[in-house]
Amino acid sequence: MTISICMIVKNEEQVLKRCLDSCADLADEIIIVDTGSTDGTKKIAAEYTDKIFDFEWIGDFSAARNYAFSLCSMDYIYSVDADEVLDEENRTRFRILKDRLLPEIEIVQMKYGNQLENGTVYNFDEEYRPKLFKRLRTFTWIEPVHETVRLDPVVYDSDIVIRHMPVSVHSSRDIDIFKNRLSKEGELSERLWEMFAKELFISGSDEDIIGCEPYFRAFEEKPMTADLHKVICSVLCKAARMKNDTDSFFKYSVKLLAGSEGCSEVCTEMGHWYENKQDYQEALIWYYNAVNETAPIISIRSGGTEPLDRMIEIYDLLGNTEEADNYRRIRDGLGK
Repeated sequence: MTISICMIVKNEEQVLKRCLDSCADLADEIIIVDTGSTDGTKKIAAEYTDKIFDFEWIGDFSAARNYAFSLCSMDYIYSVDADEVLDEENRTRFRILKDRLLPEIEIVQMKYGNQLENGTVYNFDEEYRPKLFKRLRTFTWIEPVHETVRLDPVVYDSDIVIRHMPVSVHSSRDIDIFKNRLSKEGELSERLWEMFAKELFISGSDEDIIGCEPYFRAFEEKPMTADLHKVICSVLCKAARMKNDTDSFFKYSVKLLAGSEGCSEVCTEMGHWYENKQDYQEALIWYYNAVNETAPIISIRSGGTEPLDRMIEIYDLLGNTEEADNYRRIRDGLGK
């Protein structure tokens, strides 16, 4: 089978060469769509391909990717981001895949690795993502009687691991896209509301969280799943704590704690609240609950390194070095 490497880029001169050096020879064509670079990105791209196209950025990654996919002509499309790298072991795996992939497979998933090291919005160091797509899909009839067309794609989970190696975090850009979408269309899908919350919780600044509070406050009263409601209330709880808004803080905390097992996020926020009030014993109880009695729903750090760091600092402050060292060992076992 043949492969098109397909990329959308903007101001990627720091990482583009590193990326293409690791994968260019695996492809039969390279399609690069530039959404408005002002640095040397297009010059670097021209060292690898003459198929470089411009796309006016409209704040919509799907629109840019759909345009880029429309330019591809090979059997399969390998969707690549400029901050990705394939090491030699995984380049070998990719070559084997290219030689042996069965034509009925329509999507190949690859493991996206190195996530936690770079402050991304994902809670797993490795997770499968669809990366290789059959360009033209053939519809197939299935079932010996009451036949129907197979609608679900045939997906293969490969052993290829892609290293995600960004040189900066793009949270401010992504947060602006969420806000612009809400301003223009007034709504997000439930999936995007969850991703919006993750961006804020994991990578957003205090100003980002406080600035986005009105969007979440307006959405919180609307019908949604119980799981999403917990995510929305977690963001509102965090924003209220940052603003020292006592009424709102306990309003959303109670919603998170009542009738459920709670979550690490609200326990960590309660810990921060009492620590700020210098009620250290109460703070320790909530931080302990964040680590040991609940599970995170937005950020894995809320159930691990974040409350553990606070417990260590409080025990050091109180002169209890034995407990501080105990939790320091636990934290170091998780990885910072």
